Parts: sequence; C-alpha cells; structure tokens
Amino acid sequence: MVNNSRVGIVSRRTSTGLSLSNPTPPPEGPPVRIVPIDSLDIDGLGDYARLTDVALRRVSEPAGGLYIAESHKVIARALNAGHTPRSLLLQEQWIPDVAPLLTDFPDVPVYVGDAATLESLTGYHMHRGALAAMHRPPLHPMEFVIRDATRIVILEDIVDHTNVGAIFRAVAGLGADAVLITPRCADPLYRRSVRVSMGTVLQVPWTRMPEWPEARRILDEAGFHVAALALDDRAITLDDFAAHLPAKIALTMGAEGDGLSAQALEAADSTVIIPMMHGVDSLNVASASAVALWAIRDQRASPGAPTARR
Repeated sequence: MVNNSRVGIVSRRTSTGLSLSNPTPPPEGPPVRIVPIDSLDIDGLGDYARLTDVALRRVSEPAGGLYIAESHKVIARALNAGHTPRSLLLQEQWIPDVAPLLTDFPDVPVYVGDAATLESLTGYHMHRGALAAMHRPPLHPMEFVIRDATRIVILEDIVDHTNVGAIFRAVAGLGADAVLITPRCADPLYRRSVRVSMGTVLQVPWTRMPEWPEARRILDEAGFHVAALALDDRAITLDDFAAHLPAKIALTMGAEGDGLSAQALEAADSTVIIPMMHGVDSLNVASASAVALWAIRDQRASPGAPTARR
C-alpha cells in the first residue's frame, strides 16, 4: 500500500523505514505530499525508470510529454521558467530542501526512497539530491521564437547531448537571444543536456526549425544574416566578420566530424572560421560557439556590414 502523507519536516518512523511528520505542517516549511516507495510498481515511478538508457529516453520522454530536471538548482530554474512538475524523486534527507520549491504545487507527489531503491529504479546512483519529472512545454513556431532576436544560434544535427547543453550555457552567458535546432538535433531537454547547461536550456528560447529551404525563407523574412562556422576555403576569419557586424546574425554550427551539411553551407550568407595555431584545425563545437558568441556580443551593425540575403 502506498502511504501518502503531507509533511513539512520529518519526525517519526513508518514501517517503510521512511520518516513522516505529524500531518500538521510545522512553521519551518510548507506541506508536501510524501509518497514512500514500498514498491517500484507505484503509478508515476515509470517516469524515472532506466534513466541511463539513452536510446529509450530520447524517444520516450518527448513522446510522454515530459523531461527530467536533476538537482535543486535545475528544478528551481524549471519552476522559475513556468514549467509544471509531475512529481519529484529523492531520498529523505532532501525533503527540507525541495519543500519550499513546491509551495504552489502542494498536490505534486514526492516519491521518497533509500539510495538502493532509487538506484534500482533509475539505473544510477543519485548524488545530486533530487529529480523532478516535469511537463514538457509545447514548442513555439520558429517565427515566434526569433521575432525579437538579433543574435541566434542554429544547431544542425548535433547529436551529442553534452555539446548541446554546453552551447546553451554559452548562449545564455554571452547574451544570444535564441537557439534553433534541426529536426535531427539532440533533445535540449534530455537530462544530460539540461545538467550540462546548468539549467539554461530552461531559460533560453528555442525551438525545432523546419528543413533548410523553409528555414532560410523564414530567416530572410526576419532579416537575419546567416553566418556558418565551417572549415571552408571561402571562409573569412572571425575577426574580419566581427569588424563589420550585421544587425541580425544567425550563427550556424554543425556536428563535430561531419560539420555542416551542403544545404546549410548553401543557405549561409557568410562562412566564418576561427583562426587556429600549432597545427590544430578547429575547436570543439561548444568551445567554438563560446568564442564566436563573444566576438559578436552586444554590438550593433557597423558601417560596411554585410546584409542578409533578399
């Protein structure tokens, strides 16, 4: 039987081995709906099953309309972004930390178990405090996401979740306005992407874009100059590009190894390269994004700047 208890802090033992308080919440914190885990068959725990199975989770999470937020900081950022929790999963000692986050969600279940039980469920040792299964927000159309932007980043077919998360962190930290990802790009809301980004994927506007011909048309109508980061004989240096910045820039980057597709290069107004030394031809894509975003930061169009394709 599942024991649901509304508690503010922990104070007594139950037969499950978990601490539950007096039903009247103490002044130290708001009440939360505690669900001790006495069986892995409890409704709702399936959201957390086999979290290390990337092939499964990259399909099941979008299909199920959820994503997983990991750690107190990331969960707080998700809530601050207006996202709604489905449930939380944690060990008993983390209840006082998460209780204040759930003030507006008193009916959200908080599943509590010991370390071995949680590892058996998720597939890994939970050392970051808490997990939250969040309702996945709907994606906005590309036109809506870029309508007020002047600096955007386009990720073409980058399938490494760590790189996606690191790029989002650079976007947030260096002041770009939005991210567009191609249909085959890795999910920014996958747990590793969210964690590596320090939760910034939850605050940076993003959406999936259509295929290149249609995406290029939308970028044209919005007045964006498309600059592709690529090793290309026609490329100009990042310094030269930054010397005459267009008013609105869409910075396009591709997966390591394959780089940008022929369609992406054809859609670009400029091809840009970061000059390298000591026989190194390029940077990791996440590092390259940070360097390029720094170069085009907070600057308006200058005389002689190239214009967007019309």
